[in-house]
Amino acid sequence: MIYWLYAHLLKRQITELPGHVCFMIDAKDMADAPDKLYHVTSWCTDISAYVAKHHPSNPGGIRGLTFHISTPAPGEADSFLPAIKKIGTISRLILHYGDREEVIGSGMDVVVAVGKSGREEITECIRKMARAGVPPATVDEQLLESYLTFRYTPDVVIKSGGDHLTDFLIWQSVYSELFFSDVNWKYFRSVDFLRILRDYQSRIRRFGK
Repeated sequence: MIYWLYAHLLKRQITELPGHVCFMIDAKDMADAPDKLYHVTSWCTDISAYVAKHHPSNPGGIRGLTFHISTPAPGEADSFLPAIKKIGTISRLILHYGDREEVIGSGMDVVVAVGKSGREEITECIRKMARAGVPPATVDEQLLESYLTFRYTPDVVIKSGGDHLTDFLIWQSVYSELFFSDVNWKYFRSVDFLRILRDYQSRIRRFGK
């Protein structure tokens, strides 16, 4: 009962939501709590509906969610695929796994990237431009971004367990708000997520200015 009341109190304090949220976890996190991705997705849907209902003048909800699973061996995540694909039952799952991309379901976009590296993505951008014969003098930020695999900029990047971030979205997240939670992924609860969303709306975003 106390937990429910605290969660309700936190929800009442949230009037503005980020458009895109990114979680960075690793293979051990997945092994400890494989269904947590599905639960976080449902939390995002729930809080978006709540804010739209109670603050109709500010209806913008969470439109995109990303999970990056850091692992040096993508095949290590084979056993997690059923839990990951379950997300497609409540949202539009875009799964990047090795050289494959799979899309399942409909609704809010949820990207799951397994073993992807930001450095590798930037390197591949340069290779694509070289293969396309792009003149070096024409290369600018907009052109490079058009060659990226992940063409979005998360408003919030969350790392649970207090570990350092990976280099995923190294280009896209330069102006993101970063949140480090001391709570391990396995024990990360909806109230922990709501606290981050509450704190997010109190930050003044300057986008590098």
